[in-house]
Amino acid sequence: MFKRKRAPKNHLVGLELDPGHLAAAEVHVNGTLSLERGAVAHLKPGILRDGDVTDAAALANAIRALFEEHDLPRRVRLGIANQRIVVRSLDLPVTADEKELFASARALAPDHIPMPIDEAVLDMQSLGPVATPAGPRTRVVVVAVRREMVERITAAARQAGLTVEGIDLSAFGMLRALPAPEPGNAILYVNAAGLVNVAVANPAGCLFTRAAAGGLDAMASTLAERRGLTLEHARQWIQHVGLAAPLAEVEGDPELVAAVRTVLEEGVHGMADTVRNSLNFYRMQESAETVERAVLTGPGVEVDGLAERLAELLRLPVDAASVQAADDQPDLGRLTVAAGLAVAERP
Repeated sequence: MFKRKRAPKNHLVGLELDPGHLAAAEVHVNGTLSLERGAVAHLKPGILRDGDVTDAAALANAIRALFEEHDLPRRVRLGIANQRIVVRSLDLPVTADEKELFASARALAPDHIPMPIDEAVLDMQSLGPVATPAGPRTRVVVVAVRREMVERITAAARQAGLTVEGIDLSAFGMLRALPAPEPGNAILYVNAAGLVNVAVANPAGCLFTRAAAGGLDAMASTLAERRGLTLEHARQWIQHVGLAAPLAEVEGDPELVAAVRTVLEEGVHGMADTVRNSLNFYRMQESAETVERAVLTGPGVEVDGLAERLAELLRLPVDAASVQAADDQPDLGRLTVAAGLAVAERP
């Protein structure tokens, strides 16, 4: 899967936990972020459901097997995505004191976070000063995750023999791995894997994120069920058929090729609906910025025509992108989030 270059044991590894796969990445940063090596393992259905742990023992075993097979360092930063994660933007009085800023955000959080604060883990990120109708303010993004969800994930990682150095949103890792938007622009980012993970960001950072079911792995599951295929064969057929080439030009049994194309068309329509609903939710926020283009990453970048079809349905330009790598390596789309998790901030 990758060239075996042993790294110092104190390297930090980004580890994405997606319902369809595990992805681990080591990176090099020298002005830009570059993937040094990565490892991917598909997860059996039901171990993670919508981003939450449903079989902790199986998850721990899968993580341990991945790290042992590829001799990866054991210090990790985990990435999580879940439909129940809440992200809100708060505009607060301008202050140069970060502690005071975050104390104000924490005091206001119960009015904006639809979960008991004593059952939540909160994180905050300042996006800096913004102009508002009420005058200059400092915008803070507040993230709330249910404590029990975080504890289940960290327990599985520790059971696998890992040292958890931090936990981050997978969406934040996605943004750190890809080029930042140009000043004055907000971009829609879409990672389509076991979940459809959506984020809106400008040069200052993440403005909004939301995760939902219905990614590329859902398409593979649908195809496997309809045609009696294994999940691995279904994934291979989806990548082989794609959405770009005329069906008559695709090698393989015509009936199966047509069935794959049908699943892809249904899946990309569902994905577009999911992304559109998230984008519309963001646009309803008072502080929403104009979004004029999108970036697709994840395993979907390897499916010919997926980005173009999604662009037609969203009526937005959509570019396919993945983490940059020092050498030719497979699965760059699937490793993008993990690569961004390996660093604490954008290069």
